Amino acid sequence: MRRAVLIAALVALPLLGGCDSLWEDGGDRIDTARDFPPADRPVAPITSTKWSTEEARDRVNEAEDVMDSADVRPGMTVADIGAGDGYYTVRLAPRVGASGRVLAQDIIPEVIDRLADRVTRERLDNVSLKLGAVDDPRLPSNSFDRVFMVHMYHEIEEPYAFLWRLRPALRAGGQVIVVDGDRPIAEHGTPFRLLVCEFEAVGYKLVSYDDKQHAGGYLARFVPDGQRPEPDDIKVCKNP
Repeated sequence: MRRAVLIAALVALPLLGGCDSLWEDGGDRIDTARDFPPADRPVAPITSTKWSTEEARDRVNEAEDVMDSADVRPGMTVADIGAGDGYYTVRLAPRVGASGRVLAQDIIPEVIDRLADRVTRERLDNVSLKLGAVDDPRLPSNSFDRVFMVHMYHEIEEPYAFLWRLRPALRAGGQVIVVDGDRPIAEHGTPFRLLVCEFEAVGYKLVSYDDKQHAGGYLARFVPDGQRPEPDDIKVCKNP
């Protein structure tokens, strides 16, 4: 009941009518993102590949609880976006089992290299790795039952392009799982109303919210909803 009340109580953030009022000269944006509006918010710098120590996170049963809430089951194909040092990757692998697959993605080549060493060392044969981009997760179409984005959404430079290009990667019934803190982006979180607004702007719907203070904030689940808008039709969410 509390979950339903929280979702129902969301007040939509104001939308800007277009992108003319933002970055009129295009700024220093990557060329492949210029068809999409820039976000009306800052971007948190990537200061570390770790949100906390793995031991501390395991003491509060973070990964198991989050995977339970996301209904991750054997045989699923799951993407771990912004995988970093692989905290979720190495725990998702046994959860989906030998009949499932995990794709670990990050945008930093050195991080991918370190994670590849860990995957090899821990003999995780159902894990593969992918180098993504700031505006494109570069995931194969119609491939994933769950896409995890844990403590990284506030670091996405081009959220509209990124989420727009992510959507085709979901299978029927697929979900995007976001774990983040309900605080300003400058404090390495994402205000929850802003998160919902940005997802809705590119054709997703919020289906559940869970308070996950032991995991650093909240867990939100999204599914595709309706037609994916054309890039020019995306309405920009105003940063609260």
